[in-house]
Amino acid sequence: MTILLVPYHQDERLPERTIPLAAPLGAETVEAMVPDGDVWPRLVALYERVANRVAERLAADDVPAVVSGDCLVAAATITGAQRAGSDPAVVWFDAHGDVHTSHTSASGYLGGMALRLVLGAHPERLAEPLGLRSPAERRALLVDARDLDPPEVDYLSRSDLRRCGVEELQEALPAGPIVLHIDVDVIDCGELAGLRFPVPNGPSRSTVVDAARRVLATGRVVAVDIACPWYPARDEHEIATRARLLDELVDAVRNSG
Repeated sequence: MTILLVPYHQDERLPERTIPLAAPLGAETVEAMVPDGDVWPRLVALYERVANRVAERLAADDVPAVVSGDCLVAAATITGAQRAGSDPAVVWFDAHGDVHTSHTSASGYLGGMALRLVLGAHPERLAEPLGLRSPAERRALLVDARDLDPPEVDYLSRSDLRRCGVEELQEALPAGPIVLHIDVDVIDCGELAGLRFPVPNGPSRSTVVDAARRVLATGRVVAVDIACPWYPARDEHEIATRARLLDELVDAVRNSG
């Protein structure tokens, strides 16, 4: 297993230790010279590097775990899996739907469009430049998504994108190879401080980690994408809490093989 650390929140390079992977985990940092100007070419330049590294690791019969500061990087992880010859379904853990478009988002926050971009919205922005072949909606599973805006509710009511709770996950998994995406904000915000978009009344950390282990135990996960959309930690306690969570998730990937 290889850990690919992408220390960015969208196109912004994050300060050191924002994503506190334990040193023994041996993460490889992926960076890029991003051009000046519009955010989308900047993201494409970075994600091209990520996709290539994912494809290289898969070609070496490895299961890469991509750890970054936001959900958009999942587009690169899926693209890399496709470049390696896989046709993965997507299992997407998140407190939010991430199925906005630029036309429905009130805030304009790009992370709130991440899954919808993967599934084919605004293809000229990410999918086409990267060569991402958007999976069919029916091959994506949205897990939890307890905080939805009205336009997202409307989209989900008429799309083939499936949704389930963390506890019902095993029965709902799509067939075939899987890219497993975990936004850590799926965890109840009472257990994980400093999130950019905290949501209460969610599953515990242990429940989410156990659910991830169940998906990994299928032997069908070709790559894992872990998004950490939190602000820089305020103290050593927050750093330690985050490091333990990442250690547990990475350990689940390592032991799945």
